[in-house]
Amino acid sequence: MASAADGPAPRGEAARAAAAAYSATTGVGVHNAYEKAKYPYFADALDSGAAMLELDVWTNAFGSGWRVSHSNPLGNDNNCENARSAAELRTKSRNQSLAGCLRDIRSWHDAHPGHRPVVLKVELKDGFLGTRGRGPADLDALLTNALGDAVYRPGRLAAGHATLDDAVRAEGWPDRADLAGKFIVELIPGTVEQGNPVDTLWTDREYATHLRDLAAAGRLGEAAAFPAVLGAEAGDPRGRYADASIRPWFVLFDGDASTYAGGAIDTQWYADRRYLVVMTDAHNVAPAIDGTRPTEAQAAERVALLARRHASVVSADWYPLPGVLSTVLPRG
Repeated sequence: MASAADGPAPRGEAARAAAAAYSATTGVGVHNAYEKAKYPYFADALDSGAAMLELDVWTNAFGSGWRVSHSNPLGNDNNCENARSAAELRTKSRNQSLAGCLRDIRSWHDAHPGHRPVVLKVELKDGFLGTRGRGPADLDALLTNALGDAVYRPGRLAAGHATLDDAVRAEGWPDRADLAGKFIVELIPGTVEQGNPVDTLWTDREYATHLRDLAAAGRLGEAAAFPAVLGAEAGDPRGRYADASIRPWFVLFDGDASTYAGGAIDTQWYADRRYLVVMTDAHNVAPAIDGTRPTEAQAAERVALLARRHASVVSADWYPLPGVLSTVLPRG
């Protein structure tokens, strides 16, 4: 493993990364990119060059539809505007539902053919609510209806293999060029869901079970998202799932950057298996730097450090630094 004293990435690595497999590169993401204090419109977040943009989504029974908000479970509080075309971007009222955010994304996508691959990280704050039409299959339908062929699907990655794990270990992820114009949807359990003592079926396990069952029925092509194992820990974190049959449906991992970089976790294990790893709160890795406005050199050095620690996405709130957000480096 590289040491914390390693210097910044050598010049020319960005060009090498551009020609690599997606799982062999490191990009930079923005935490809660839907917040108006960060970007006036979600189209601005998409324009930032970031490799990952995060949305917080609520599904509870006390509000209608899929809501996008950080702390308001009953309504929408975001920079999405439900633009039906690129011409409508930055022209309409904000605070729209998840469907509205997805329409903005599709409208931006149509105006930027061949754009960089973008991870859409969705935190389901309070989990799925299938009894109200907000279960895994309903999310698949929403993503499909809004984004269509712009979604890179689990079925495409599996490509004839029995599970996602089999696919990435045998074939890996596509090259970045082959993922141009695509969105990869990542799902994580939400903070409210995790703190709910009566919720015994969190997002990660529920969606992985959904993938397993779709595959068994020959319908994996309907799935539109990838569940993530949340939380950095040593060994294979999928061992936490008592049902071993869902473990091979996780090939994406998400956790604290400081924990991944601390030396107790063999992050080479993820890279060797071509698993994707999102490392969050990158600014807190020692020595800590500003979480929003570090110098560009500080942020670039942190990205390079975590690339050497085998991050696929380095996540922070560095929205004022588009030059850093658009960075793509070789992983490892």
